Amino acid sequence: MNRVTSLFGIKYPIIQAGMVWCSGWKLASAVSNAGGLGLLGAGSMHPETLREHIRKCRAATGNPFGVNIPLMYPQIDEIMQIVVDEGVKIVFTSAGSPKKWTGWLHDRGVTVVHVISSSRFAAKAEEAGVDAIVAEGFEAGGHNGREETTTLCLIPAVRAATTLPLIAAGGIATGEAMLATRVLGAEGAQIGTRFALTSESSASEVFKDYCLHLEEGDTKLLLKKLAPVRLVRNNFRDAVEAAESVGASDEELRILLGRGRAKRGIFEGDLEEGELEIGQVSSLLYGKGIQSVAAVMQELIEEYTRALKALG
Repeated sequence: MNRVTSLFGIKYPIIQAGMVWCSGWKLASAVSNAGGLGLLGAGSMHPETLREHIRKCRAATGNPFGVNIPLMYPQIDEIMQIVVDEGVKIVFTSAGSPKKWTGWLHDRGVTVVHVISSSRFAAKAEEAGVDAIVAEGFEAGGHNGREETTTLCLIPAVRAATTLPLIAAGGIATGEAMLATRVLGAEGAQIGTRFALTSESSASEVFKDYCLHLEEGDTKLLLKKLAPVRLVRNNFRDAVEAAESVGASDEELRILLGRGRAKRGIFEGDLEEGELEIGQVSSLLYGKGIQSVAAVMQELIEEYTRALKALG
């Protein structure tokens, strides 16, 4: 037991990231049932879709689960109200300032965790009153910090800047990596890529298989003028790189991105014109095959225990 497991009421300090087009009720409930904390990814859900996933997740697990809410979400007021109405007790906020919503959620009995990418934002999150922090290095696949700080550098800097329970994210796909972040001051790990590629993830099987055959250097952090994401090499990424190399404006990049590009890539499996987001750590999973959440959780715990024992 530590502060992270106590805060959420879970067995293992392992949190499944709330990822667009991957984190539906099947994935979240499977992680929660295996002793971690599953998160629904509200970023790719219409309000009523989120309500449906919350209800299905609750029916599928008696253990705690939460919702990840990007604060740039256009219908944020409606999403927050649904989360409260449906009795969700854990919310992870990201991509924005937690100042506006943290007190509102606390008043309604919700535990709030905020995702940050720098020690400066960690201090601001603590000032806003959040209950814990996720510090995400730029190895991650999702909406990363423009600073491009690696997890290895970020965790000790954030640990020095805040007294809050600290969860490490970005580039963590093994039990050994979990232990490394613990040594640096983290009390838990948020894992995205590894869970995005499980059988319970709602991502396209074509996308999963493609990501399980990536090699070192096959992902790159781009779209930093909009919201930085790590993209896999394909026609769309080539177009983004070409546009950014000649100084494309925010508006030009928005036009190139269009609407539904991530859904097209991750959920529908368009490997050439879709926006394929995945973490840098995918290359460590080369040829591993699509595993169940239960198998992944068992591996993580066994690797962590073995590594800890090896260190004496």
